[in-house]
Amino acid sequence: MIFGIGTDLVDVDRMAEKMEKKTGFKELVFSAHEIAYCEARTFKYEHYAARFAAKESFLKALGTGWSKGTAFNEIEIFNDEQGKPELRLLGNTSKTVAELKFKKISVSISHSKTMASAFVIIEN
Repeated sequence: MIFGIGTDLVDVDRMAEKMEKKTGFKELVFSAHEIAYCEARTFKYEHYAARFAAKESFLKALGTGWSKGTAFNEIEIFNDEQGKPELRLLGNTSKTVAELKFKKISVSISHSKTMASAFVIIEN
């Protein structure tokens, strides 16, 4: 049964501006693994924007938004061996969400030169 769905759309240039101007923003929002992944890409801001959209989508599907017990940099988007995006929860966010006993979290991301989008489905 579906617990929640979430979707988000992010402007790549706006993400780039925020990351260039705000010291510490990158570390506040992204895990070390995500930073390493995105920084190794030619069009890194497209990848950052897609991951940000996925995090927002997850929080919308969760129905809480960014609330107590969750942190953006503890919601990690990574690619499996075939390149499929997956969502992994870390730290306190993992503990907070584990109490809800979800069976599956599915994520889809897409990006172009100017926009990034994501869609998340949480099943219980």
